Amino acid sequence: MTLESLLLSRDAEVFRILRPTLEKLSIQVEICQEAKRASEILISEKFDAVIVDCDDMPGGLEVLQGLRSTPGNRGSVAFAVLNGKRTTTQEVFGMGVNFVLQKPISTLNASRCFHAALGFMERERRRYFRQAVTMPVNVVLGEKELKATSTNISEGGIAIKLHQALPKNAKPRLQFALPESKLDMDVESELAWADLKGHAGLRFLKVPPSSQELLEKWLDEQVGKELPGSKQKPPGSNSGS
Repeated sequence: MTLESLLLSRDAEVFRILRPTLEKLSIQVEICQEAKRASEILISEKFDAVIVDCDDMPGGLEVLQGLRSTPGNRGSVAFAVLNGKRTTTQEVFGMGVNFVLQKPISTLNASRCFHAALGFMERERRRYFRQAVTMPVNVVLGEKELKATSTNISEGGIAIKLHQALPKNAKPRLQFALPESKLDMDVESELAWADLKGHAGLRFLKVPPSSQELLEKWLDEQVGKELPGSKQKPPGSNSGS
């Protein structure tokens, strides 16, 4: 699994600099050269990073303005590419942009910018990331206990498979131990969705801070295994200059 980005621009020099820079960090790049098409893509697809050439791309600024209202990309890390003549950094930061690149873009500046942004992208990826995991889960409903098996887990909940359907509006207590960890979870939950075949999604409630911290750390480790670019150091980080 790699991080994914959308680059909206028509500038060949922007492509020449940014594409290899992103790919070296294991960030896949989808290039779009039309603002209308970019808006359509952002409605239907999720990206870890969205890079918009605001000044030299007709409609680019409008795409950036609407980014935070898209269901899947309101939390994406946003980059504005400016030419220094039209839009100001203050304006784009007011639109929710996280990072700004000024033309002419150099490989070094681009590398530093995206290295600095990696942590934000990985944090957003982890927030919606679901780790596939198979482990026993004890589902406690009042005095009744059901045995289940997990299919995936995230920061906020877990998907499980039971031999019977959970009742509507169920709020079971869940007990399980994450693989290869010392984390035993015992948390309240509420039913988010269920089908008639025993599959269900449960949202965590009132997770103790210590358990939440350990769960996030465990998920960080799983994401880290999938995102090799996160372990790279910025260029020149070991130099004496």
